[in-house]
Amino acid sequence: MKQLFDMDTRQIAVFQRNEITEHHIYKNLSSRVKGVRNRRILTQIADDELRHYEVWKRYTGKDIPPSRLRIWFFSLVSLLFGFTFAIKLMEAGEQKAHDAYGRMAGSMTEVNSIVSDEEEHEQALITLLDEDRLKYTGSIVLGLNDALVELTGALAGLTFALQNTKVVALTGMITGFAAALSMSSSEYLSTKAEPGTKSPYKAALYTGLAYFIAVTVLILPYLFLQNLYLCLALAFVGAFIIIALFNYYVSVAQGVSFRTRFLEMAALILIVAGISFGAGLVIRAAFGVSV
Repeated sequence: MKQLFDMDTRQIAVFQRNEITEHHIYKNLSSRVKGVRNRRILTQIADDELRHYEVWKRYTGKDIPPSRLRIWFFSLVSLLFGFTFAIKLMEAGEQKAHDAYGRMAGSMTEVNSIVSDEEEHEQALITLLDEDRLKYTGSIVLGLNDALVELTGALAGLTFALQNTKVVALTGMITGFAAALSMSSSEYLSTKAEPGTKSPYKAALYTGLAYFIAVTVLILPYLFLQNLYLCLALAFVGAFIIIALFNYYVSVAQGVSFRTRFLEMAALILIVAGISFGAGLVIRAAFGVSV
């Protein structure tokens, strides 16, 4: 017990604040998550966090309010990106606190119990985190990857072949719209032919929507700017931003490597765009196209 009292009181107060904040976050999530089992798990975790708060309160001797900003932030994240992403992001941010708990383990029974509870929470969340949208990550990857690889390559070729931002934008929009419909229908047929629990309609929707969003981001510079090379550069920047955001989401939600996935998709874009760039120059020179 002496070891605990020798600790910085402010650090104990941080632990106490984190526990009550997580209590409110898990409680909010439990009221919105689907499934009786999911709600029961999140409610139990929320109750455990409140009990941990009471443990720390015995040593600080005072009530500490939760972080309203963190509660608001993770509530918003869960609405936008799903509760799986929000919980995984929150747990990743709390790793330092858990490590600090681990260093205190053995000094007193209550701390050992908190560490044990946190480990049980992780195991419970592994069985819980199976959101509908995560089942269709493959469909989203298909839409994004095809749109980014194909359209960046097409834009590179069209930019040097046509030499006109508006014509490039128009051609890109027509190509992108047709390709989005084609990819959606292909994903629908592919998912329908495969045994499983995924809905062909949802798979097609996720693929088409991901494709359409990527196309919109890539073409926007050509609609508002006149400098061809600046437009192409911004299209690539937009592509890399989309890749980074999506792979960050997947890496957090599914616990996979961000770096590997990001570099793989970025390399594909650069290779295809480079080939298309050369093809655009050759075609323009061969056919004498000048727009």
